[in-house]
Amino acid sequence: MQTSQIDLVAFGSEHLEAAVQLSRQAGWPHRLEDWQMAFILSKGAVAIEGGRVVGTVLTTSYEADCAAINMVIVDESMRGRGLGRKLMDAALEIAGSRPLRLVATEQGLPLYEKLGFQKTGAIRQHQGVAGEIAASPGTEAATAGDMDAIIELDRSAFGANRGRLLSYLAASGEFAVMRRNGRVCGFAVLRTFGRGEVIGPVVAAGLDDAKALVAHFIARRPGQFLRVDTTVDTGLAPWLAAQGLAHVGGGIAMAKPPIPRGADPAATTFALVNQALG
Repeated sequence: MQTSQIDLVAFGSEHLEAAVQLSRQAGWPHRLEDWQMAFILSKGAVAIEGGRVVGTVLTTSYEADCAAINMVIVDESMRGRGLGRKLMDAALEIAGSRPLRLVATEQGLPLYEKLGFQKTGAIRQHQGVAGEIAASPGTEAATAGDMDAIIELDRSAFGANRGRLLSYLAASGEFAVMRRNGRVCGFAVLRTFGRGEVIGPVVAAGLDDAKALVAHFIARRPGQFLRVDTTVDTGLAPWLAAQGLAHVGGGIAMAKPPIPRGADPAATTFALVNQALG
């Protein structure tokens, strides 16, 4: 049987519309604007067959600290031909020697394990129409002067410098902070995404603080469609469900090599799937 040639080329802005169509085929909620954000913050590759985009991958590098691989999609008509492996090879080349992270589906898990990724946790996606909730008196809107503290707090919790991502979110979304003794001790972000808005990333010193920061935005969006992604071990899931954000799925957090024990043990990170890009 004759097969057509598939070429891998650098992901360019001219590929964004086709990438949106691929993500819709996969059942993802990403709008063109969501892809544009990921594209601006990343480098990647697309697979081309007969002038048609049939696969995508992006690698988001956080300085030299680590890189996140995301937006791995293969056209359903092209699956089973090794294209996912080729896209991952391109992503690994972009990442270089950086430690790697990604969030896998069950379908992609075998490939990532073959490439040396190991499971580090489970992601729970919660979404729905927000109910009525009182805002916490311990949170407030962030100011431009808070960004350095936010970036440092996030670096301590996440284990990498995501300053470029957070600065992008500051220009396109809203930040809330919590202070103790005049210093920022937690933050949350709200931005438009997919069907509505996403709350995250969230960094807090514990579960009660995390609830307060998420409630800061839920209280301002009654009746609106919201999404929050959290890890299983945070204990936030039952509370999110009580606010109208039902558990609708998730993914498997993976790393290569495993995440080192360097993150601040006093910080709990509630991060978006695909590290705030998806």
